Amino acid sequence: MTVLLVHGDREYLREPGEELQTDLGVLDVPDDVEPGQTLETHLGEPFEVRRLRGPDLFNHFERTGAPMMPRDVGLIVGHTGVAAGDRVLDAGTGTGVLSAYLGRMGADVTTYERDSDFADVARENMKLADVADSVEVRTGDLTAELAGTGDQSTDASDGSDSPAADSDLGEFDVLTLDTEDAPEVVARAPDLLARGGYVAVYSPFVEATREVVEAAREVGLADVETFETIQRRMDFDDRGSRPSTAGVGHTGYLTFARRP
Repeated sequence: MTVLLVHGDREYLREPGEELQTDLGVLDVPDDVEPGQTLETHLGEPFEVRRLRGPDLFNHFERTGAPMMPRDVGLIVGHTGVAAGDRVLDAGTGTGVLSAYLGRMGADVTTYERDSDFADVARENMKLADVADSVEVRTGDLTAELAGTGDQSTDASDGSDSPAADSDLGEFDVLTLDTEDAPEVVARAPDLLARGGYVAVYSPFVEATREVVEAAREVGLADVETFETIQRRMDFDDRGSRPSTAGVGHTGYLTFARRP
């Protein structure tokens, strides 16, 4: 169980039995370490032990690009109702933040990543999140898989190559997409989703969003709606209170649709 060691604004990840060396001193993490404990370095500097939670994974995952923001993950969870026991099919794993969140919620996730190096990083991130048993990271192109032209997929447990799964992947409760070819997959959503199941598509550009909406309507999906995700941090000081002028509040566009 990886734990988070916190001293002020400093955070470090360590496994039980490992050592932390900083300018604050050397700290040996006990084999029986528990969240909530306070450990001290040999110089007497205290570190709080915390259990990893979703935002910690976002901050500490090894990144292979811009990961999905927690606010986008929250909207996906809220609009699809994904829950423990659901089967989720995901494409565009990237860093794996969304897959890790869903796996920690108890969903059974199969996620596709085209870049083999990115997929390897995502598998390590799933181990860090303690969801390697519930999140399978496959190296491959979901669109090609659905067309029956996929070559190889990689097992999440040991990184060994195995034959790609049949294009008939079965029924899923939720389909999540963060890929350029999302409209092509949305066109197959009725074959992939169980009755009442949802598709959620993240798009960085509004042009791609329109293509997704058109594909969803063309195949008869219901409740098609798109949101721009914007979040502004509030600043409070002696002068008054107002939204922060720093940072970019816009993330992207999220489109949701449901199989009737």
